[in-house]
Amino acid sequence: MASQRFGEGQQIGGEFIKVRYHGHSQFNRNGPANRNGKGQEGKTMLIRNCVLAAALVWTTAAFAQSAAQSAHADIANAQGQKIGTATISQADDGIRIDVQVSQLPPGTHGIHIHTVGRCEGPAFTSAGGHLNPTSKKHGKDNPEGPHAGDLLNIQVQASGDGKASLLDPNVTLAEGPNSLFHEGGTSIVIHEKTDDYKTDPAGNSGARIACGVIVQ
Repeated sequence: MASQRFGEGQQIGGEFIKVRYHGHSQFNRNGPANRNGKGQEGKTMLIRNCVLAAALVWTTAAFAQSAAQSAHADIANAQGQKIGTATISQADDGIRIDVQVSQLPPGTHGIHIHTVGRCEGPAFTSAGGHLNPTSKKHGKDNPEGPHAGDLLNIQVQASGDGKASLLDPNVTLAEGPNSLFHEGGTSIVIHEKTDDYKTDPAGNSGARIACGVIVQ
């Protein structure tokens, strides 16, 4: 029996779909089956790329968030000896600074965040003035204050040890002009006398006797 033979095929929608020669069938290479395969492959690749991109963004954001949640400073005296630490964490209403120091003169001492991350003794003038991006006056009791870097005083016992937990609502660990990590960095400085919370520029708190650069 002679093999059945058809013509070139049927034209549907301007495209040949199926041809048959000598009893064998095959799809045209430009037909739907081939196009569907390429389309599925493209969709799979797109989904894979989207998943990888989302994972990368999440990882980067998680790392950035983690890195910006805490900071610390090693506090040294005028002779360059480490006498304490300051542990800094982000709080809902600013930052919290937990300070522990030793070998300081007993009494009440002013303590502030300064605008430069350099602590060169013995005078620590390298730390610059108080962190003050809004150009206010010093002190919480000053009607034109306070500086962003103004803090409450710290009490030092007769033993020379001091401990305090301080809150600063005017600074942040995140980015911005009031960030502890703005260009040039910041530092924590302890003064020899009490801060009166109102006299510009440093509350009559006297010389700088200890300093620590704030780092992540």
